[in-house]
Amino acid sequence: MKPNSHDKKAPENPPIPQSEVDVVFDFIVCGAGSSGSVVAARLAENENASVLLLEAGGDDAAETVTNPAQWPLNLGSVRDWGFVGQPAPGLDGRRLPLSMGKGLGGGSSINVMVWARGHKGDWDYFAAEAGDDAWGYQSILGYYRRIEDWQGAPDPARRGVGGPAYVAQPQAPQPIAGALLSAASTIGIPVYDSPNGEMMEGPGGASIAELRIRDGKRESVFGSYVRPLMSRPNLTVLTDVLVTRLIFDGKRVTGVEVLIDAQRHQFTARCETVLSLGAINTPKLLMQSGIGPEDELQAHGIPVVQHLPGVGRNHQDHLAFGCTWAYRKPEAVGGSGCEAKLYWKTDSRLAQPDILQCQLEFAVPSPIETGLETPQHGWTMFSGLAQPKSRGRLRLSGPNINDPILIEPNSLSAPEDMAAALAAVELCRELGNSDAFSPLVTDEAAPGGRDRSGMIDFIRRSAVTYWHQSCTAKMGRDSMSVVDSELKVYGIDGLRIADSSIMPRITTGNTMAPCVVIGERAADLIRATHSLPNLSGGLA
Repeated sequence: MKPNSHDKKAPENPPIPQSEVDVVFDFIVCGAGSSGSVVAARLAENENASVLLLEAGGDDAAETVTNPAQWPLNLGSVRDWGFVGQPAPGLDGRRLPLSMGKGLGGGSSINVMVWARGHKGDWDYFAAEAGDDAWGYQSILGYYRRIEDWQGAPDPARRGVGGPAYVAQPQAPQPIAGALLSAASTIGIPVYDSPNGEMMEGPGGASIAELRIRDGKRESVFGSYVRPLMSRPNLTVLTDVLVTRLIFDGKRVTGVEVLIDAQRHQFTARCETVLSLGAINTPKLLMQSGIGPEDELQAHGIPVVQHLPGVGRNHQDHLAFGCTWAYRKPEAVGGSGCEAKLYWKTDSRLAQPDILQCQLEFAVPSPIETGLETPQHGWTMFSGLAQPKSRGRLRLSGPNINDPILIEPNSLSAPEDMAAALAAVELCRELGNSDAFSPLVTDEAAPGGRDRSGMIDFIRRSAVTYWHQSCTAKMGRDSMSVVDSELKVYGIDGLRIADSSIMPRITTGNTMAPCVVIGERAADLIRATHSLPNLSGGLA
């Protein structure tokens, strides 16, 4: 067997065929995305632990990956799993594209590079659901201090320096970013120096975004964590390897079956296997391996190893509605095109922000169903639901790896979501039509003034997602939970999950940074179980 192993000598690392690799490792990590890369790297820091990192996609050397401005070109490419949701009644029957990164770095290699750490309330909710204060905000601050190499103003209580994840704000944001902050201030929304410090401990606010861009190039999580360790003999990274099922000895996972060049092979894990395949492929692999709702497994002739009714349930994502304005003249795009962020509450009685706004410095076409034209030169503010109440689910279409997963997002099924969406769009319009933007824009292209019925139509027809799929194998203690506070799959030995699927509830903001935390936490838990020394530093 000669799969594509990563060339340990090449700094920019296109995978090339190498000599045969071992088939037995101490740890197998499936998925080289924002969580899996962290788990594999942290385990491989211990030279006596052999680690295999498997990735279904290819390398991360393409210009569309490294050049921040080209991120939209990855959507629908070979670096995108290209999932599509089932028709959603709440969206007038539309099917939404659900992009997910495929390749080294996963989503961190194709996303908008925004570093959003989540709200204090998110992490305290995780802790309450898990029954473990180690998931609470104060503990998670310790992880962020370990993770970050923060380039901004010192905030030693909240921010880290010298960690693997370079995080910085744009040095010279475009005028449109400053206009958002000015507009927010005029209507009483506080403006902060950083969107990831004090701002996310209270009602929210507006700030210049924090990005994973260094010297004009994208910083993926794989690049930050795994690439520096590629010369280690105890770390093996294989690309173009599709994990097809888990291998069991009774109720213990002993390894994985994979496809390499259409040929089936097996790898064995002496200690543990970790699934970091994302919130779509992780539950799919679980179900097709016999872990999930027994009625659904039996309907597809899959022998039941462990009945866990929560696998594939609780699907959550951030819906967004694009409000667009025409520029007076063409304006430059800075970095990834997202240089300003805003989080706010539709109701002052809420415990934390329920609106997530991401400003893009170019005009994004509205879905054709809206009948709206896109200005030749303009910008779009995506006003989204930070804490959606609608819950979707995943269903199998068959027992085989090539049988597509059926994603039922159930978008806008909860009445609270439509109420929040109406408030979010109106806030967006209030900001964009304010005096702060008048030197830059001429008129509002979408949605324009409408009555309530017309605005509801716009919301149903314009909704897209931020591609933050999550929560489909949630951590918790109720009957619908899939993993416990240590990320171990209930009823199964030798198997943990570390990706966005374990979130009990979606975090407030982009999900990359929380996925890095999940990877760090998983690595700590695994090292503690197997008495491996923690070489990553403490959480002080």
